Amino acid sequence: MSPVLHLISPRRRSGRAVGLWLAAALLSALAVGGLRAEDGVSDDEIRLGMVNAQSGPAAGLGKGMHAGAQAYFARVNAAGGVHGRKISLLLRDDSYEPARTAEHTRQLIASGMVFALFGYVGTPTSRAAMPIALQAEVPYLFPFSGAEVLRRPVHDWVFNVRASYFDETEAMVERMTRDLGLRKVALLMQDDSFGETVKSGLAGALHRRKLKLHGEARVQRNSLDVATAVAELKRSQPEAIFFVGTYKQLAAAIRQARVAGLEASFFTVSFVGTDNFIAEAGLAGDGVHISQVVPSPQNRASALIRQYQADVPAADIGYASLEGYIDAAVFVAALREAGRQPTRAALVQALAFLQVDLGGFAVAFSPNDHQGSDAVFITRVQAGQAVPVERLR
Repeated sequence: MSPVLHLISPRRRSGRAVGLWLAAALLSALAVGGLRAEDGVSDDEIRLGMVNAQSGPAAGLGKGMHAGAQAYFARVNAAGGVHGRKISLLLRDDSYEPARTAEHTRQLIASGMVFALFGYVGTPTSRAAMPIALQAEVPYLFPFSGAEVLRRPVHDWVFNVRASYFDETEAMVERMTRDLGLRKVALLMQDDSFGETVKSGLAGALHRRKLKLHGEARVQRNSLDVATAVAELKRSQPEAIFFVGTYKQLAAAIRQARVAGLEASFFTVSFVGTDNFIAEAGLAGDGVHISQVVPSPQNRASALIRQYQADVPAADIGYASLEGYIDAAVFVAALREAGRQPTRAALVQALAFLQVDLGGFAVAFSPNDHQGSDAVFITRVQAGQAVPVERLR
């Protein structure tokens, strides 16, 4: 069965975009004329570099992204690849530590072995890697992060599929305030750029409703020492706690809150890693709201999910692997459009006008908008499952 993918007619090209297109076409023509092919491209293969957490508290996200992308690329490779080239991933583990992300990224680019960078995980890690990619003019594609630094200003070499953290926080605050009537919202955040980004979105969404943060506490990245932060929040007696961090941290924070007698409801964004959080928290996870940027991986109503479930091993089914699968499908669609002799310039030009329906999930870029989807889905953990929430109107 061929991949479920339908291209949508491209939008009119702007003058600047035409210039990029001509440059890409020229580079492709030079490649055909016999000059050296782009790094990471051979007659029968295209190699992508993936640096993300394969160990540490965020490992479930990195492993999920890798599993989903590998499954889609395996489907495409089995059918002959893209223009006769198979796609492979060179995976490096950064343990969700930015210094390691930067080191691996420099090494991959310097090696000349990768065509593009794909599927990184995290905001602080992306902040470390993106400047390196931009300086080298290597595409930085589809990181597992909703950070604004990846979106504004728009960079020619950076593309995101997922909705932003601002999109997620707006949807979640609407759920908290309008649907559930909660007004006293506190923040428990990872003390880094990830936490600050989500805090900005949360504070903005509250401000639009004439509210402000009811309390705030912080934890260190990759640390499970949450007792002091929970004690700080208890003093303000919030109705809701908006959490920003990893799944292990959230599970620890909920257990500590219950021990301390803090009965506030917990809310968090997609980066937490839904499936890993449920496994880590057990029954303590029930009632937690999690925003998602991809549909439920269990909803077989869409052709995308049916194909995804057929391709991905049952043990890897989950939100993170579905995101990796979708990202891989978008990359393949752009690579096909980039032509038979792909260059990095041709790839980013194809992405800048790509509009594709993946069988129930639409992705559309433009030269002025490198975020492919604005979709946000709210779920609530019940009996070990992330159950989609019907939003009140």
